[in-house]
Amino acid sequence: MTQGNKEQYMRAAIAEANKAFDKQEIPIGAVVVCNDMIIARAHNLTETLKDPTAHAEMQAITAATNWLGGKYLADCTIYVTLEPCAMCAGAIGWSQATALVFGAADEKKGYRTVSGSLLHPKTSVESGVLEKECRELLVKFFKKKR
Repeated sequence: MTQGNKEQYMRAAIAEANKAFDKQEIPIGAVVVCNDMIIARAHNLTETLKDPTAHAEMQAITAATNWLGGKYLADCTIYVTLEPCAMCAGAIGWSQATALVFGAADEKKGYRTVSGSLLHPKTSVESGVLEKECRELLVKFFKKKR
């Protein structure tokens, strides 16, 4: 996959993050891509649904598995604007997604702060795709909150 395609899909995830921002949700967005087609789009809904598990990645995994008709995301790539937390990384691992691509790192709550491997051993990871754009939206959100 070319860098241009990765940026196109990350821009779709950023569009989802903007939907979250508009709902006063933490602006994180995710898309799931299978065979060069977006099969799921999602954003944080924890406030809207009053559900601490309603992270963008969890919503996207549910939508993608429903679309595919099975519990595995083989041959799928999950794009998310922020490094997944441990919960979401675990779900990505159980989904057996082929790849994870995220924009900004999360030094405080990202899955890489937890020892041990949460992702499936065959899941490839790439970080830093449109990192600046992904981070700027989060900074704007939290400045507005404070």
